Amino acid sequence: MRNNPVNLTHRFSTLFNPLFSNNRGIGLGMAAVLGAAALLSGCASVKQTTAASTASPQEYLLTVTRPNQLQVIDMQTDTLVRRCDIPGTFGGQIALSPDNRIAYILSNGMENVYGLNIQTCDLVFSAFQSSEDIKVKTFVSISVSSDGKELYTVQNPVKLLKDEFQVMPPVLAVFNTADGINAKPVRSFPVDRRITTIAAAANGEVFLGGGDLKAINPKTGKIRMVNALQSENRPRWLTPDAFAMFNLGEQANEYILPYVTAEFSDDSMNFETAAWWWGMNRVDLATGKSERMEFAPFEFIIFNIVADPNDKNTVYGAFNTLSKHDVKNKKVLGVKNLDHTYYNINISGDGKRLYIGGTSSDISIHDPDTLDKIGSIQLSGDMSTADLRVAKLTN
Repeated sequence: MRNNPVNLTHRFSTLFNPLFSNNRGIGLGMAAVLGAAALLSGCASVKQTTAASTASPQEYLLTVTRPNQLQVIDMQTDTLVRRCDIPGTFGGQIALSPDNRIAYILSNGMENVYGLNIQTCDLVFSAFQSSEDIKVKTFVSISVSSDGKELYTVQNPVKLLKDEFQVMPPVLAVFNTADGINAKPVRSFPVDRRITTIAAAANGEVFLGGGDLKAINPKTGKIRMVNALQSENRPRWLTPDAFAMFNLGEQANEYILPYVTAEFSDDSMNFETAAWWWGMNRVDLATGKSERMEFAPFEFIIFNIVADPNDKNTVYGAFNTLSKHDVKNKKVLGVKNLDHTYYNINISGDGKRLYIGGTSSDISIHDPDTLDKIGSIQLSGDMSTADLRVAKLTN
C-alpha cells in the first residue's frame, strides 16, 4: 500500500459540523426556516428534448444544486430539461417513488421532506419534522417503500430548552405518502444512533446503514442484525469503519454500504505491515438477501460505489479517481484521475455511460470500458453532497 488510510469517520463528521446551528458545514446549508412560504415551489423548463426515439423507459438523471433546485437531465441527450424549485434551504438527498415520477427530497437543512413531480415540478408531498421546541435532523436517511405507500426517515431530535439542548433518542419515522401536504408520522420506532443511508426492500424491511448493517420491520419495529461491522470481533482484522454517505444503487436494485478494514499478519497487529482493504455490504432489494466481502486494496478513496446493471460483479467507485473493480477476483481493473473531487457516481441502464457528480457544478460522463471522459453537463449551481439519482419513466 502506498498510503495509510484517512479517518473516514472524521471526514464524514466534518461534512455535518455543526449539526444544529445556522452555520454551514462543507457544502451543506444547515439553516432551518419554517413557515408558510416553505410550501411555495416552482418549475423552470430549460430545454425541451426533441429526440425522435420514443423507446421506453426514458431515463432521467436527478440531482439537487444550490441555492435549492432539483435538476432533471435527459440521459438520452445529456441535456437539462427542467429545474424545479425546492422549498427551504439546501438539502440534497433524494428518494424515488416506485414509478420514479415523484422525487422525495430532504431540504431545509435536512429537516423537511418535499415530494416533487419530476415532470411538472408540482409539490405533492411535504413533511415538517421539527416543531417549536424540538429540532429534528435527518442525515441522508430517506427511503420509500417498494409499493410507494410509505416514506421512511431516521429522525435525530434535540429538545430546545432555555439553557441547554437535550439530545433525544433517534427514531425511524413512517409517513403515508397519500397524506400529501403537511404529512405527519403514523408510526415511529427507536433505532441506533449514527444511522445515515437507508433502503427499503421488497420484503418490507428497511435496511439501516450505521455502525453495523441492520434491518427493521417498519410495521412492528423489530430489528435484526444483517452484518456486524463495529460490533464484530474477527481475529487479526481491524474493526471495519463503515462509510454510509451515499446509496445510489437503483440501477442494480441494490443497497451498498462500503467500509474500510485491515488484515494483520500476526497477533502484534502492526499497522505498518497490515493489508488494507475496501469492503462492502450488498443487499439485493428484490429479495432482501445480503452478502459482505472485501473487494479491493485500499489505495485510494471511494465515496460511492455503483454496480454495472448487466454484471453486478463489476463495480465502479469515484472520489479523486474513477475506478473499476472485479469483485469476485478482488482486482482493480482500471483507475483514472478525475478533473477534481466528485462525491458520487451513477450509471445508465444499459451500462454504457458513467455519470460522476457532486461537489461542484459539473457532471462528468465516462466510458465504463476505458474510464475515459466522453462528455460533461454544466449545471446552474454546485451539487455539494446531493444525490445523483436515475429515474426511469415509462409511458
